[in-house]
Parts: sequence; structure tokens; C-alpha cells
Amino acid sequence: MGEEFNLQAFYRKGEEETPKQTRREGFIPVVLYGPSLDKSLSLKVRKGEFEKIYNQAGESSLINLQTEEEKPGKILIKDIQKNPIQGEVTHADFYQVKMDEKIYTEIPLRFVGEARTVKEEGGYLTKNLDSVEVECLPADLVHEIEVDISGLQTFDDDIKVGDIQVPKGIEISTDPEEVVVTTTPPKEEEEEEAEAEAEGEGEEAAEETPEQTEEETEQ
Repeated sequence: MGEEFNLQAFYRKGEEETPKQTRREGFIPVVLYGPSLDKSLSLKVRKGEFEKIYNQAGESSLINLQTEEEKPGKILIKDIQKNPIQGEVTHADFYQVKMDEKIYTEIPLRFVGEARTVKEEGGYLTKNLDSVEVECLPADLVHEIEVDISGLQTFDDDIKVGDIQVPKGIEISTDPEEVVVTTTPPKEEEEEEAEAEAEGEGEEAAEETPEQTEEETEQ
């Protein structure tokens, strides 16, 4: 198990307490739902405390949620909403898990190692995915999955989802043939190739011109 995260939540006062009022008092409105709950619960968490934990745990780490009346439950942060201007979190959804039931979620990828094509040839790393969908028991969740890019030796090499090594108990649901990361040549080489193609097209056009002129003359 990784780091333990603990978060205190409080009940909102129904219709008496609007989301706007909750935020004005320094809290973030939260909805808690899950298979062990009869109905979703309207909660709130302290803004500063939530943001600190979210930055560390993200949406792929279990959090111990303590409320005023209930025993701590294991939850995942499933979704957040942000103010489009300030970028501050304005709402969050919490999913209460059952430890004996598998869950479907996404785990971020962390790229480690060095690609020879980048280090020695000045190429660029092209990341097509930054997370993968997984299925596992809550206890098997990890905060991130490492992807070793040292196998990228040529610009024809790539790493697919099926190449990723995952911890025991985790099954990746994302298409195994989907490309996760590859490298591309330096811009100078790309520009030279583009110029060569343009020159080739120009020569072909020049060769076709006399024939076109004769046809036009006959008409």
C-alpha cells in the first residue's frame, strides 16, 4: 500500500445551504455516491485541505473520508469541476468503493528512462497517452504506472499499451495496440524531407507542362 490520505467532510444543510454559500465559507461542495449507499450524500470539504490532497492523490489513489457521523470510508475522487477563469475547484464527486469489488478507473502514466533518439539524435518525445483505463480491486490501485522509454532506439520504435508492465492485480482495459509513446526526428530533418518532396513534385509538374501545352494548342 502507498501513502495514506485522510480527508474530513461535513454534511451540507440541505436547501438552506447553496453551493455558492458553501464556497463563500471556504468549502467545496461534494456529492458522495457508491454501491453501499442508498442515496447520494451532499457534503462539503475544506478547500485548502482538499486541494492539497487532490494534488497528491489525484483520481487514482484511495482516500479515507471521515464524516461527522459515519465511520471512515474509502473513496476515490471521480470528477472535479473548475472555475474556467480562476482555475479553482468549485465542485467534486466522490465515489465510495467496496473493497471486495473491482473498480474501473484511470491511472496516470509516468515516463522514466531516456530514449536514445532524443538523447543522441535530438529527436522529440511524442506522448499519445498520459493515462490508461484499468480494472482492479481497490486495494491493488497504484498512484501511477511507470513506462520505461529507454527501449526507443530508432525513430521507427514505439511503445504500445500492451508493452506496459503493470503491478500484480491490475488489468489494463485500454486497447493493447494503441501507441503510448514514440519519437520523431528533429525539425531540421523534417524540413529537409519536406523540401525534397516539394522539389520532386516540382520536377514532375515541369515534365507534364509541355504535354498540357500541346493539348491546349490542338484545342
